[in-house]
Amino acid sequence: MADLFEAAGLSPQAPSPLADRLRPQTLDEVVGQDHLLGPDGPIRRMAEAHRLASMILWGPPGTGKTTIARLLAKAAGYEFQQLSAVFSGVADLKKAFEQARVRRLAGQSTLLFVDEIHRFNRAQQDGFLPFVEEGIVTLVGATTENPSFELNGALLSRCQVFVLKRLDDAALEGLIDKAEAFEGRALPLEPDARTALTALADGDGRYLLTLAETLFNIGSAKPLSVKELGQVLQKRSPAYDKDREEHYNLISALHKSIRGSDPDAALYWLARMLAGGEDPLFIARRLIRAAAEDIGEADPLALVLANAAKDTYDFLGSPEGEIALAQLTVHLAAAPKSNAVYQAFGAAMKAAKETGSLGPPMHIRNAPTRLMKDLGYGKGYAYDHDQAEGFSGQDYFPDEMERQIFYRPKGEGAEARIKERLERWAALRKERS
Repeated sequence: MADLFEAAGLSPQAPSPLADRLRPQTLDEVVGQDHLLGPDGPIRRMAEAHRLASMILWGPPGTGKTTIARLLAKAAGYEFQQLSAVFSGVADLKKAFEQARVRRLAGQSTLLFVDEIHRFNRAQQDGFLPFVEEGIVTLVGATTENPSFELNGALLSRCQVFVLKRLDDAALEGLIDKAEAFEGRALPLEPDARTALTALADGDGRYLLTLAETLFNIGSAKPLSVKELGQVLQKRSPAYDKDREEHYNLISALHKSIRGSDPDAALYWLARMLAGGEDPLFIARRLIRAAAEDIGEADPLALVLANAAKDTYDFLGSPEGEIALAQLTVHLAAAPKSNAVYQAFGAAMKAAKETGSLGPPMHIRNAPTRLMKDLGYGKGYAYDHDQAEGFSGQDYFPDEMERQIFYRPKGEGAEARIKERLERWAALRKERS
């Protein structure tokens, strides 16, 4: 029966992509994952012991997940069977499990590799459990998404999760060297353009080799400059998914850079998010939160400016409105910091839940009717504006509750003056109690 190659008029010897031809043949040839495959790496130890545990390989595209799974099966003597969650369904899973069961009866172990495993729904993921528990298959799942969000807890409890790193510049440069040795010629690039090529790959080894193959095929007579490289290759969008984990990682990086008073880092993460297509109003909401949570009364205008920046973006749109977000980001990062209000509110909420429905003391209750006055509502209330220094020092907590101190100003920026006033009022309260 004709296969797809024959049907298309291609021979089995038709050239495969460069990335496939340069696929590592041993674990030693895999680059950029020494923390897993080095002499003391956990995956290396499994391979050398010929005893594999089920695992999830989590990492960005082009970091070697499929290759590692293939080489693990080869090193440990397991039969390699591959499925893609994108193209496979329940029938494919049942067939794979049955084939693995037959192999097991013959004394042959099976490594079942499932690419994009996070795309299986919860019920399909549950289908793996009995076969993994019985040892019929050793499951190796590959995913670009955070397993704790995308995979069932029951499945995760039966697998080790190994995190693959995006390839660094040294690893990418090593792949270029390997490609040049394989082709027997150098890439037609000036030194700066060679550096730009690795930047374009953004840590993705497979994508880097695809770009390199394009350059080899062009066969330029002279080395290309950075500008010429940009004209030949189309730059892809940064690795950023507004609905997935990176969305939250980058907004967290922006917030923590502001909290850490680093305007340069904060601007970088702001730019990364905007370059990745993030909704500027999502960013504006987090900046408003940072103004309230991390700056508070140290710079009361920060919250006003945060809302003004949001309104400015609403009015101008992109890209002009993004300047207001950048200005706000710098202001927040450079502002004095205090989370005293944030902490005080948290403590007050805790106390409110613990004390239930305690009523206000009688002297600060409203008394709009004669009956309420007769019951003592408002009796003994001291009008603070009529008191010495405009402060009565009365207790406003419920009678059944001891006075609490929730707000403890840090003394930064404008909050320093607040701290002085509160300390003065505390002293007066003590005198008049």
